[in-house]
Amino acid sequence: MRKLPTHRPPTHPGEMLWEEFLKPLNISQTEFAQRIGVSYPRLNELIHRKRGVTPDTALRLAQVLGMPADFWLGLQQDWDLWHAMQSPEAKQIEQLERMKLQRAG
Repeated sequence: MRKLPTHRPPTHPGEMLWEEFLKPLNISQTEFAQRIGVSYPRLNELIHRKRGVTPDTALRLAQVLGMPADFWLGLQQDWDLWHAMQSPEAKQIEQLERMKLQRAG
């Protein structure tokens, strides 16, 4: 189980893609979008945190970059969960009563 940071948002998968892969490889967004078979706007929105990683995108990144699809989806899940925990609704959710489960036996 991964631990979410408490003082800052986790790394967005688009930021990871840009900082750890595209910049070091010196590859443009246009070229990389073509390599993974998506449109430039789709990739650009991912890099700029306007779009999340979908299972389809995760499979494409895994195939081209060699990092497993669950790595990319895990980054997205961490990002989404952290933001949900910071939302106004999170306080309301904390007030929900936990059910007491009885074990059969």
